[in-house]
Amino acid sequence: MTTVTRKIPRHQLETYFDKFSKHFLIHESTNAVDVELVAPQWGDQFEEKGAHLRGITYDPKDDAMEFELEGGDHRILHPKEVWAVEEEDGFVKSIEVVAPDDTREIVQINRLGVRTTT
Repeated sequence: MTTVTRKIPRHQLETYFDKFSKHFLIHESTNAVDVELVAPQWGDQFEEKGAHLRGITYDPKDDAMEFELEGGDHRILHPKEVWAVEEEDGFVKSIEVVAPDDTREIVQINRLGVRTTT
């Protein structure tokens, strides 16, 4: 399956993730979501593993990305850059959010509860 990596412009974040959440997350069982923090001072750490993803939103007023997870929400304030890896049908399988301090949070989304190991 072909994938495309693209940077999502700030003015499109709200619409982009609302559309993705409504189209894919309401109708599919994406219950294997991993959130990884990559920071030079801390190394790679997983903040969430195998969490059920209910939605992704961007609030332009607070300038915050929010991942709505079954066990509680995960927020990233003031994202500097947001990158998405999309499958052919528009399903976003990976999101990378770059924070103002250049730490990176990588969210891997696996469809239909199928986890891949790397």
